[in-house]
Amino acid sequence: MLKKFTVRNYKGFKEEISIDFSKYRDYQFNKQVIKHSLLNMGVIYGKNGAGKTNFGLALFDITLHLVDKQKSLYEYSNYLNASSADSSARFSYQFVFDNQEVTYNYQKKDAEKLVFEELYIGDQKVFSYNYNTHASDLENMSLVDAETLQIDKENITISLLRYIKNNTIQDRQSILSKLFEFINNMLWFRSLGQNEYIGYKSGIDFIMTSIIKNGRIKDYEAFLNKAGINLKLEVRRDATGQEMIFARFGQKLLVFWDIISNGTQALTLFYFWSQELANISFLFIDEFDAFYHTELAEVILQELSQNAVGQVFLTTHNTALMSNNILRPDCYFVIANNKLTSLPDCTEKELREGHNLEKMYRNGDFRE
Repeated sequence: MLKKFTVRNYKGFKEEISIDFSKYRDYQFNKQVIKHSLLNMGVIYGKNGAGKTNFGLALFDITLHLVDKQKSLYEYSNYLNASSADSSARFSYQFVFDNQEVTYNYQKKDAEKLVFEELYIGDQKVFSYNYNTHASDLENMSLVDAETLQIDKENITISLLRYIKNNTIQDRQSILSKLFEFINNMLWFRSLGQNEYIGYKSGIDFIMTSIIKNGRIKDYEAFLNKAGINLKLEVRRDATGQEMIFARFGQKLLVFWDIISNGTQALTLFYFWSQELANISFLFIDEFDAFYHTELAEVILQELSQNAVGQVFLTTHNTALMSNNILRPDCYFVIANNKLTSLPDCTEKELREGHNLEKMYRNGDFRE
């Protein structure tokens, strides 16, 4: 799991901004949000332009150069902070696998250009490499079973960490295998109707086609019914012979995708990805409830907190979701002024289960 993430000089973040998943409070309610002594559920609030989306993109930057998964490189334009004199953005990830810490630090000048990277297992440096000067420290490569690996340090064109993983025999339980399995299964998506995503897989799946192909039409119908959308769905062929999902209204059949609202489209996108929850290591949904009624957003948030196997973080503007009935204070974060702060750290008051978090937030009881 991801223990801590820090980024600096990336887009709007001139100074260092971080999140520490090991920093949580000893609340005796909604304990399901803590797994393996790490926070696995969070909701990020912030004004427009505060950096909610960019923080999620920064967190998923690691997938761009380490794995062959879906990329949305246009999201990573204007990569460096415009006000900074630094020539590279700095990223730091601390992971924990079976009580063993792994720290991966790197610098980039743009989304695809590494400048520097280093890897630590515990407090031991495995390697460091500077792509500009070719200076390196490879003294502890035996820690990842790569002590005999031949490396052309003058001409390496990909991430050294990725090169090591691809050119050594790694046991499935090795630290590198676990690290890359985690990164391979990270998923970012935007809940705005279209299937825009980063990580996890590659290529664009047509959502309706996928539901038909996987025989999930009745499961999907039940999902919509549970969300209050009471439709009867059927799979039929259109005039061209292509299988389509139709909604039945008495004797009439209408092409389902042509008649649904933006909210149902967003809900369908969530359903599509929710089928993978058991495999996703880190899920980040940007503006997850942009088209949802508050009651539906609560249902989805509770569904994720109860059933997600990996870590889940969402962004929203909906303060009605800021409730101890759904999560707990240390799961809610405010991003402002280049800082990401959990609600307990935004106030000197001791927050308890009976507090109305939304009312306190609206009253200005949490400093930004």
